[in-house]
Amino acid sequence: MSVIDFETGLSIARGHLDELENSGSAALILIDGRAGSGKSRFAKLLSESFFREHRFLPRLISMDDLYPGWNGLRDGSVYLLEHILGPLAAGREASWQVGNWEQAGRGRDEPGNGMRSLQPGNPLIAEGCGSLSKETSPLATLRIWIESDTQVRRERYSERDGGKFDELFGIWAAQEDEFYAEQQSAFLADVLITN
Repeated sequence: MSVIDFETGLSIARGHLDELENSGSAALILIDGRAGSGKSRFAKLLSESFFREHRFLPRLISMDDLYPGWNGLRDGSVYLLEHILGPLAAGREASWQVGNWEQAGRGRDEPGNGMRSLQPGNPLIAEGCGSLSKETSPLATLRIWIESDTQVRRERYSERDGGKFDELFGIWAAQEDEFYAEQQSAFLADVLITN
């Protein structure tokens, strides 16, 4: 597998979305990588680029909405499979509840208690740590891994929340180490992007 830059990766992913949209097939793009690697930014730019031509947004799911707190990387990955990707692959509606990091559980103080749903057949981009696993990989139409230097990732992580969660970087990184050693997510990817 060749390693490509961020812009080339966007171009490849956009072409993939366009090709499947034109063929009438539903796209499922999984974007994974360690915290601060640029997954959310990549997914947002890809979604916006697709919208400019097709005038509708692919559904974008952030794993941040699926983790049940700071110790929930693995739980979020399983939740993605069981409540979203599995049902969609079976041609059924996906239904899930957004995680609440403060309460280390599910549900939000909003109408519907954080419930979301998605009908099959719509293009979907799922991004975040744990989105690409041995179980989710076969369901995807395109698998992307984004890689960044550890120091750069740590700086981005800190900047994102103004340093509020800096002390939790190590807790999250330990979960990444365990999950990625087991799942080998980078090796499941079709596209490896450096950022």
